Amino acid sequence: MGIKAALPRYELYLYTAVLGLALIWAGSWIFEASSDHVNRKAFKESVKPGWHYFGRKMDVADFEWAMWFSTFRNHILFALTGHVIFAKIFTIVAPKVRVCMCVCVCVCVWCVVALVKKKWLCFAAGLGTLASIKLEPYNSWQEALVTGSFDLQDILFYGGCGFTIMRCMSFGLENCEKKDGNYTFSDLLRYNFYLPFFFFGPIMTFDLYHAQANNTQLTRREREMWNITTKALLHLGIILIVDVFFHYLYILTIPTDMKLVTKLSDWCLAGLAYSNLVYDWVKAAVMFGVINTVATLDHLDPPQPPKCITMLYVFAETHFDRGINDWLCKYVYDYIGEDHTKIFRELLATICTFAVTTLWLGPCDLVYLWSFFNCFGLNFELWVAKLFSLPPFSTIEGAMGEAMSRRIRGVFNAANFWAIVLYNVLSLNSLEFAKMVARRLIVKGFPLSTLSVLLVTYCGVQLVKERERQQALLQEPEPVKPVDDGKEKAE
Repeated sequence: MGIKAALPRYELYLYTAVLGLALIWAGSWIFEASSDHVNRKAFKESVKPGWHYFGRKMDVADFEWAMWFSTFRNHILFALTGHVIFAKIFTIVAPKVRVCMCVCVCVCVWCVVALVKKKWLCFAAGLGTLASIKLEPYNSWQEALVTGSFDLQDILFYGGCGFTIMRCMSFGLENCEKKDGNYTFSDLLRYNFYLPFFFFGPIMTFDLYHAQANNTQLTRREREMWNITTKALLHLGIILIVDVFFHYLYILTIPTDMKLVTKLSDWCLAGLAYSNLVYDWVKAAVMFGVINTVATLDHLDPPQPPKCITMLYVFAETHFDRGINDWLCKYVYDYIGEDHTKIFRELLATICTFAVTTLWLGPCDLVYLWSFFNCFGLNFELWVAKLFSLPPFSTIEGAMGEAMSRRIRGVFNAANFWAIVLYNVLSLNSLEFAKMVARRLIVKGFPLSTLSVLLVTYCGVQLVKERERQQALLQEPEPVKPVDDGKEKAE
């Protein structure tokens, strides 16, 4: 049924109240667990003294967050500030040569591969190179060639290499599509070594970057600088809020202590699983948001932060890196799956997509499991949609009102939401924690915990659907007024 089906206002108010109270209730359980066990021996390494003003310890279990906003903060600010200044000088002096600081690596090989204009060769070279830094024993063999190491080697070296390979593949594949001539080696260098995107992404496909970077009509939209400043201040505010929350809610440390997890309530476990996914989205949104702010100053339109987990209730929209997601959709998923309506073609498309994703993340048992469940979830959605599009289900849904259809779909979406949470929390925390949450919410907690959590989730899904309905109404073009035929005849 249509997305524009409306629900009574009082019903939406009820959903808001239920969801708000449930979040407060789950948060109180997490706060109590954090406060009561702050001095546990298992917390010693990941709970450290926090801000002096609060007089509490804070959760520092996420090394990426700590690296970005403590250890690596000054380096990032220095590098990005310098980039903005020099990019502005180049923009004023010579708009056609807005080139970033480049580090010479062996991308000339990719230029040769691209000149052949064979897609299979681009994929073979790219995936083979990616496997060489992700799989053993090739990974260890390359590490043995390098003497010494540094604290951020895994993030900077392997991150930079991984993103470089994906960008080079995009360059090669886009060159295959180019009818007249070839892109130049200079184009590849400018694309790959654009400083804000180099180490941490996001990835822009080459066609988009090339079109935007070569645009000489550098103008700002009305109030664009105000919006950029507002976003920068918003990201700063979010960073401060997250740090404050880490003083009171140890959402990252608690799941690592399984002895403590077994003693927690079902609501606390549900809140921990949900909050870990929300935090991972916040981290991605902030990290990509800071980079995107700098890219916007360079007159680029980079991939936006991922969609919040709270707004997701289908696997088709689930991703934590919109740049990688766009890359996979363009070159693998959409290319093989086409219109995504045929079951076997969709199965092949998802298997190939998650095979590349597994290689990108680094093959291991946990990644294999994560890929399998998410691949299954994506296909299962299509199977269910196909089933319910056939009689008698389609006939029954057509006979009921749109509002009732929305409510029934909301029930299935609520169950799907928790499938998304459980399938992804195992990669963020651990398989043991994911199994514990599933066992407590589905088996031991049935029926009280199971149905109450689904009820709260259902309320949240309906609020998300209402937001989507309002956005769809805003984007709908205004109807054209019919011409008054009677008036024309009179004239």
